[in-house]
Amino acid sequence: MFDAGDRRFIKKALALADKALGLASPNPSVGCVIVQDGQVIGRGWHEYALLDHAEVRALKEASERSRDATAYVTLEPCSHQGRTPPCADRLIEAGIRRVVVARIDPNPKVSGQGVERLRAAGIQVDVGLMMEEAGKIIEPFACRITTGIPLVVSKVGMSLDGKIGTAAGIDRWITSPETRGFGQRLRLGADAVLVGVGTVLSDDPELTYRGRAPRARPLVRVILDSRLRMPATARLFHSTPVAPVLIFCSNEAAQTRRGELERQGAEILAIPSSADELDLSAVLQELGKRGILGLLVEGGSQVHWSFLSGRLVDKFYFLIAPLVLGGKNAVPSVGGRGYDIIADSPRFRIRRSFYSGPDIVLETYPSYSKSIISPWLAEKKGPSGERNLLSSPKRR
Repeated sequence: MFDAGDRRFIKKALALADKALGLASPNPSVGCVIVQDGQVIGRGWHEYALLDHAEVRALKEASERSRDATAYVTLEPCSHQGRTPPCADRLIEAGIRRVVVARIDPNPKVSGQGVERLRAAGIQVDVGLMMEEAGKIIEPFACRITTGIPLVVSKVGMSLDGKIGTAAGIDRWITSPETRGFGQRLRLGADAVLVGVGTVLSDDPELTYRGRAPRARPLVRVILDSRLRMPATARLFHSTPVAPVLIFCSNEAAQTRRGELERQGAEILAIPSSADELDLSAVLQELGKRGILGLLVEGGSQVHWSFLSGRLVDKFYFLIAPLVLGGKNAVPSVGGRGYDIIADSPRFRIRRSFYSGPDIVLETYPSYSKSIISPWLAEKKGPSGERNLLSSPKRR
């Protein structure tokens, strides 16, 4: 169904979709190329502020040359009226002969309907080329649109023996500058970053995005602080660029502290708690309502335990530096009470591993992950409606 040329052009579309990372949210990142006689005549990717979807931008560049051309798009063209008219209709009107779709849209408002509309118009549609790669790009969007809550991505920089800090707590960085740059890439792909108040008290981070690639939505800084111990002098209140600060606390937190932090620009939300532990499901529900697609959890040790023990982590990056800290009082990467028996601990699968400077990065998924590209789903069939859309009748 697909040849070498198809692979070459869908890779170009995927590269364009990657350019939309940080610019498309709360919509998915999508790329499209229009090809005529083996030549790219139109390119497009989606930026939320510019309204036009990737297909429309590519069609505008290709102009009248689009007739009888092939469109390569990383995500199924939409079939419903949203902020813009349906892209499927625009492709039909332009006279596109064939459409190659990497992945079916997980949005229930689309999910196969765009493909069916194109085929009903006599257009050949072939689905599933580099579906895994396309899924990685829309991973946060797919989670939020199907579950109502963000994709939870945890990240921890640690030593070979699983420590994130010494007992003295003097040194701030364990991983290399290259790995810290990778961390900025993760922040680019997230809409919010979360830490516990312990991290704020010990490290006083700004929690800002400092990468080179542009981003449109400000990175929301989320702090878990049940008793509102957050100091009003924290650096994140005075960081540049300015970005929202959202603090979750318990209902019992002191009202006097609320006012002090609100005067610094923070938004305070009281949620249910038990034994000083905030209800993390309530946190995720609130973030989902605010259109947060991806949440990056950066710690600390207790926070990582809370998300893991609550089975709320969808993906976990272990950033491992080639050193050993040792010591029974060194800070573990995952704290908390721990599991009593090995059988209770979550199982992970490593989707990929790679070097980042001298460090090793493990991209892992727990068995309960909600991600559409979780390696635990590899032996299962694709999302509903995806398999029976892979083949396409020839154009009449």
